[in-house]
Amino acid sequence: MSHHLVELHDLSYSYPDGTKALREVSFTITHGESVALVGANGAGKSTLLMHLNGVLLPQSGAVRIGEAPITRSTLPEIRRSVGMVFQNPDDQLFMPTVYEDVAFGPLNLGLPAEEVQRRVTEALARVGATPLAARPSHHLSGGEKRNVAIATVLAMRPDILVMDEPSSNLDPLARRRLIELLLSFKHSKIIATHDLDLVLDVCKRTIVMHRGKITADGPTGEIFRNEELLRCSHLDKPLTMQACPVCGKRPQGADS
Repeated sequence: MSHHLVELHDLSYSYPDGTKALREVSFTITHGESVALVGANGAGKSTLLMHLNGVLLPQSGAVRIGEAPITRSTLPEIRRSVGMVFQNPDDQLFMPTVYEDVAFGPLNLGLPAEEVQRRVTEALARVGATPLAARPSHHLSGGEKRNVAIATVLAMRPDILVMDEPSSNLDPLARRRLIELLLSFKHSKIIATHDLDLVLDVCKRTIVMHRGKITADGPTGEIFRNEELLRCSHLDKPLTMQACPVCGKRPQGADS
């Protein structure tokens, strides 16, 4: 079995106030797949993602990464394989400088100084953040923080990349760079996002969530052409698939 495999079986989770965030969620993601997780606010996307590297542990059901079920005893192994970019970059950035934030993970792996420097330099370059290396992370803009948070994960060289709203607070150029970065990452990707146009560019498969359940799982184009499904899930078509508000024409291939 590939160590890039992600399996959820009847995963359920309720918060202490009784809110049922996940209801018997099951799916499998294989090596190299790029999968979007979409749904309205409160659908359960972020809660699901937090189960993929053990921030939350299953109350019922199971989560497996390759051969390993996610339990307290397997967390060190899981977190070496699964890199997670949280929705709020401030949850990941806590060191005095950007360089130290990106170096934190590799240093804790016990890597030699030369390898840590190599990884930090490469990760910052990949997200276009090399000029930020000496700056305090808390002085950065929202988009800059997002890029540095991504770099902290890339420096760990994970097998599986999990991202929660990765394009939020990014300007158009930074968003395009993010898409190019995601397309270059050849291992498994799981991306929760409201940016459905990014999904069209990056993810061949889309999972739709509504009120803690999976309501659809299939090819992205088919999912986004299903207007009844989108309406019931409180979603809208990506902008590139919508009719022009002036002339009423639809983009070529939008209904194919």
